[in-house]
Amino acid sequence: MSYEEWLSSTITDWLFFNSWWLLLPFIMLLVVAAFIVAFVLLLYMISPLISPKPLKLNGAHVVVTGGSSGIGKSIAMECYRQGAFITLVARDESKLVQAKKEVEKCAINDKQVVLCISVDVSKDYRQVESVIKQCQEKLGPVDMLVNCAGTSFSGKFEEVEVEVERFRSLMGVNYLGSVYPTRAVITTMKERRMGRIMFVSSQAGQIGLFGYTAYSPSKFALRGLAESLQMEMKPYNIYVTIAYPPDTDTPGLAEENRTKPLETRLISETSGVTQPEQVAKIVVKDAVQGNFNSSVGPDGYMLSALTCGMSPVTSITEGLQQIVTMGLFRTVALLYLGSFDSIVRRCMIEREQSKAADKRE
Repeated sequence: MSYEEWLSSTITDWLFFNSWWLLLPFIMLLVVAAFIVAFVLLLYMISPLISPKPLKLNGAHVVVTGGSSGIGKSIAMECYRQGAFITLVARDESKLVQAKKEVEKCAINDKQVVLCISVDVSKDYRQVESVIKQCQEKLGPVDMLVNCAGTSFSGKFEEVEVEVERFRSLMGVNYLGSVYPTRAVITTMKERRMGRIMFVSSQAGQIGLFGYTAYSPSKFALRGLAESLQMEMKPYNIYVTIAYPPDTDTPGLAEENRTKPLETRLISETSGVTQPEQVAKIVVKDAVQGNFNSSVGPDGYMLSALTCGMSPVTSITEGLQQIVTMGLFRTVALLYLGSFDSIVRRCMIEREQSKAADKRE
């Protein structure tokens, strides 16, 4: 072999060898991408096999606390449209009567019944247990309990009512008002090896915001209850859903707005207001499916993914989505938090400048 032929062969071999090295990263990227796609498809296919069997609402007995208005009434109407028998529980008898008439308009057959019970679910457990027993005797065992009784309040920490009674009352209504009805139905559900329990929390139960030092803790508490209860009840085919609705156009929001600090109002306006009918459709669907987290809208989805922590999942795909989106959502959340801090700081400066101007006058 001549020198020229040897040199040409050597250069050709070198180029061939190095071209593979240049292509290797792209080949590895394609292999990884193909593996991820195959893995996602596999998860998508097996996910229905490990998810709970959906609850059929047609003929089911659904108890809704706080069912005389707002989200609770809309949830009752949504369940009634799907053929459920409804027990409405609330304190105000006149509102209950009106709510019953509105729910009955959503009937899909003449066998459906709406039962009303007036009781404060946060005061006396024995009384709550008694009324739950009464409604089960009339309409059968409770298939789904919706804990929607609650109240809201916003105000600066140091300005909350004297002797911090507001903190005690909010924890009583928003937390114990869900504990007592749940305790009253859980034994029968375990015996039947089936059931759904929904806790209606709030996005303020996922993130603590200015003005919610009394309200947010009472809603955060529901998550701890829901997570612990789900671990206990899952072997009995009982599934817990915790819903995190945003600001919703209800009488409760109107009442809260009367005392809402400027900072809280400006922060709340960044996400807008949702209609109770929209919230009801989403949370009822999630409860029927047995999903643990129920969120509304893009902001709600992001918050649920960000705050999922050690919360249970009912499908592998849900867990994968949380893993994949966590970093991106955290980046977006930091931008939101920065804007919230800016609002608070700006309001403080304006308030101090106003006070200084008043003193000069």
